[in-house]
Amino acid sequence: MDPTKKRKLGRTGVDLTQFGYGAAPLGELFVRVTEEESTATMQALWDNGVRCFDTAPLYGFGLSEHRVGSFLFQKPRHEFVISTKVGRILKAPEDKVNFKPPIFLGGLPFDHHFDYTYDGIMRSFEDSLQRLRLTTIDLLVIHDLELCHHGEGLPAYMDQLSGGGWRALENLRSTGDIRAIGAGINERGAMPRFLQRFGIEFFVLSWPYTLLEQDALDELPLCQERNVGIILATVFSSGILVTGPVGGAKYHYEDAPAEIIERVSRIQQVCNRHDVSMAAAALQFPLAHPCVASVIPGSLHPRQVEQNLDCFREQIPADLWAELKSEGLVREDAPTPGH
Repeated sequence: MDPTKKRKLGRTGVDLTQFGYGAAPLGELFVRVTEEESTATMQALWDNGVRCFDTAPLYGFGLSEHRVGSFLFQKPRHEFVISTKVGRILKAPEDKVNFKPPIFLGGLPFDHHFDYTYDGIMRSFEDSLQRLRLTTIDLLVIHDLELCHHGEGLPAYMDQLSGGGWRALENLRSTGDIRAIGAGINERGAMPRFLQRFGIEFFVLSWPYTLLEQDALDELPLCQERNVGIILATVFSSGILVTGPVGGAKYHYEDAPAEIIERVSRIQQVCNRHDVSMAAAALQFPLAHPCVASVIPGSLHPRQVEQNLDCFREQIPADLWAELKSEGLVREDAPTPGH
């Protein structure tokens, strides 16, 4: 596959390179990244024609946005598409001496709170403009408005969005400050919930649609009916589809359980029989679905960028997909490349 080939993102009118970049690693999720490594990674992506970049205030609590923006500020604005997210407001912690940012290994020393109100959306957007050094953002994504993040508090936050936050997003789109409105998805049932209440134009999908799992196929027909585009994150299932079934392999940001290790082992065996790297199959598989416009793997340094791009360009025989289906490792109703 050609990483620089462009695809339409649903009905948004926005063209994305079908290989993009998810910039969470620049926020130092599991590994610390120097400024030099960050710049070199972004340069390697740019030199290879990658023009779709996804970040968020959460990623390193502002660090990823700062690093992405510092690099892209030097590039012609019309040549790239930038996506970031709203729903969290960063703030100084109460205990400035002992505070440690949650989730990320590194990052900046900021705390946060959720806010999906009109004022919260506008504040988050304006803060991101400054961190990114931009005056417009192409794709604005409602971040983590799901049960897995809010539990019983979800209805109240959904009401914040419908009571004013959505109007803020529509206002930003109408003035040209953003080009399209999306939502991040991490769990079953979230896509229908958004589509029933809001005019969502695209999703950044982390909930399973990968070579390892295809549960999202049960809900993607709703996106096809409405011409809602998909940007696919976590294409490697947090790493195990690259590392393979080794000790300490990550799945959903944690050590992979035994049943996942066993399934990945079977997938890898099929790939080995066809002389195909599992990472290549993982990168290329989702793009066969008509809703998927781009996959956005993360990279920590230029070498990983080059490895991912090599996998993306790798030739994969149709027999591989047929065997994965016959072995029950890929759903029969999953579109596959070349079909």
